Amino acid sequence: MAVSLREYRAKIRSTQSTKKITRAMELIAASRIIKAQQHAAAAAPYARELTRAVSALATYSNVDHVLTTENPDAKRAAILVIASDRGLAGAYASSVLKETEQLAERLRGEGKEVTYFLAGRKAETYFNFRQREFEKSWTGFSDKPTYDDARAMGDALIARGGHMDDADEDAEDLPVIDELFVVYTRFKSMLVQEPTAIRLFPLEIVEGEEAPEDAEVLPLYEFEPSAAEVLEAVLPKYLYSRIYSCLLQAAASELAARQKAMKSATDNAQDLIEKYTRLANQARQAGITQEISEIVGGANALAEASASD
Repeated sequence: MAVSLREYRAKIRSTQSTKKITRAMELIAASRIIKAQQHAAAAAPYARELTRAVSALATYSNVDHVLTTENPDAKRAAILVIASDRGLAGAYASSVLKETEQLAERLRGEGKEVTYFLAGRKAETYFNFRQREFEKSWTGFSDKPTYDDARAMGDALIARGGHMDDADEDAEDLPVIDELFVVYTRFKSMLVQEPTAIRLFPLEIVEGEEAPEDAEVLPLYEFEPSAAEVLEAVLPKYLYSRIYSCLLQAAASELAARQKAMKSATDNAQDLIEKYTRLANQARQAGITQEISEIVGGANALAEASASD
């Protein structure tokens, strides 16, 4: 029993150490998620107005552009997967990857070849472990993305998609992207984070907070010097803004998921501590009872021996 009691005490100390770590990570995630939400809210007005302008430009102009024109013979689609750099966030990364697999399966069912672009070490590790090819990856900023990160990703994606109108020899060996999708986690609340797949080009105005209301009067725009030149200048900014918005939403979702996971781990650690404490007390009481029984038994044996003499 003494050995068992020592084991329980060692388990209690180990679980208490784990509880301190998970509690600290929970508090860190809780403090950082507020800033992540503020950054996402601050970026929303710019994205909303830019979406209005691009929507009007794409709707009321007859300009054919690679990012606005639907390709009936689309053969290749690209998926930008936004996951996390670190774990300990519950099913956050696995939910995004599951949504990616479902989207890829649907695109392959349409006869399209799928190319992957990855953001986050978890996505990169997932593809490397399964020896699956991907075009490019970006890591190191999943919980605190910047606009420069979104711009770097957008430039790479626009360059690949822009080859659809180019005929130079340098682009012959590069895969042509007819469609671009992004899979990320939309932050709805501290309790709800939803894996979401949207199409970035050909242009698809995304429903949600940035979309205008049905009864809302949209502003009128004049395009100078021409609609084509305005479209060429605005659409890259639109893609940067959309990617940046997805990164901010994913960052807030990652922190919320990590806070929930660490709170659950802390609660489980406390339950284990209580369980081991109860078992340790039972073991200690059993040991004391056994020692008392041995003493009483020995005393009775001595008494019987004395009586027989």
